[in-house]
Amino acid sequence: MSVELNHTIVHARDNRESAAFLAHILDLEIGTEWGPFIPVATGNGVTLDFATIPAESIVMQHYAFLISEEEFDAAFARIRAAGITYWADPHGKLPGEINRQDGGRGVYFKDPAGHALEIITRPYGGVA
Repeated sequence: MSVELNHTIVHARDNRESAAFLAHILDLEIGTEWGPFIPVATGNGVTLDFATIPAESIVMQHYAFLISEEEFDAAFARIRAAGITYWADPHGKLPGEINRQDGGRGVYFKDPAGHALEIITRPYGGVA
């Protein structure tokens, strides 16, 4: 069996709020609560298990999601409709823009816990 990422725990101020935010933006389903976790599964079977912890203990992480052009259009429309601030770059120097690196499109935005989320339509390096 080859090595695959199965799940990761995402710290949140409110696990349900953060899971619902991601599920809404990416048009995913929220799974059944399991212990302290609210899961959101991606199309390749990786689950992000949201766990509530004290806000002062949260360290910002980066999560990037590879999506199709059509999914990008829909997710980006939801980002804009919700009035979420977004950037073309990870340092927040290009607000209100999207990037077009490697022949695709990408945008960065923050989740309710302050994690940096990214949606891209092409992996970096131009490999589809």
